[in-house]
Amino acid sequence: MVDKLILASPRGFCAGVSRAIDIVEKALSFFGAPVYVRHEIVHNKHVVEDLKQKGAVFVDELSAVPENSIVIFSAHGVSPAVKDEAKRRNLRAIDATCPLVTKVHWEAIKYKKERYELVLIGHKGHPEVEGTMGEAPMHLVETVEDVEKLNIPGKIAVLTQTTLGVDETKYVMEALRKKFGTISTPPREDICYATTNRQNAVKELAKKSELVLVVGSQTSSNSKQLVETARKAGIHAHLIQDKGSIKDEWLQNVNAVGITSGASAPEKLVREVVDFFKTKNSHIAIEHLETAKEDLVFPLPRELAAH
Repeated sequence: MVDKLILASPRGFCAGVSRAIDIVEKALSFFGAPVYVRHEIVHNKHVVEDLKQKGAVFVDELSAVPENSIVIFSAHGVSPAVKDEAKRRNLRAIDATCPLVTKVHWEAIKYKKERYELVLIGHKGHPEVEGTMGEAPMHLVETVEDVEKLNIPGKIAVLTQTTLGVDETKYVMEALRKKFGTISTPPREDICYATTNRQNAVKELAKKSELVLVVGSQTSSNSKQLVETARKAGIHAHLIQDKGSIKDEWLQNVNAVGITSGASAPEKLVREVVDFFKTKNSHIAIEHLETAKEDLVFPLPRELAAH
């Protein structure tokens, strides 16, 4: 029987996710429904369904948005081509891109002007990667094996998707330095503070748990990285959408379960998981493991800040 839950902190919403959700809710309040959102505002179906009920309409492409409508770009960012298309179609665009993703876009523009060959470490097909690669020609790599296939003349600058695994990215960066020698990187690393903090918390969580459950979506890169972080620490770990995803066989002969959540997972889902375990053991002990404090808040876009 599980007799202890250990809750990691920090977990759940980061500043960029909180800002993006606030943008959609404030736009609905000020402009009224419908408000269109290109792609999932963040990678979590519970968040998306809640916003749908409030009047948000999620679309894959701008062609599905009626002219003269309000459209919000997701937290993952978009390419300049998408912004240009919004202008051509007379859409009023509100940008919910996480400021830390915007930072990577600015870096791409800067290095392009300085005539660097750009390498982006990231996952092919991820919305953040697609948006970043729209800023300049880039070579996309995900693994050390991908680095070995590169043949790049000239000076090289390396950017990173913000939600990657810290350790895995380090190995790819080492492979790039080994192959090309001197490479340029931004003054501050691209992997965001929240991604790093949550992975560090899971490393500590793994020391005290026999099983780690990560609340998050299968489409959430940072949530999947938390599972991999725990497994690399030698602990069984699973990604769960919500309490309904928990399987009894995972809990056999387990006393201590560590719980965390990805940066786009609402805290209510964590509370529901805790309640699930309480129904199985009303005397279960709950321990809080804090490894860092987060108090960063990103301001809203000017067109919504006053509302």
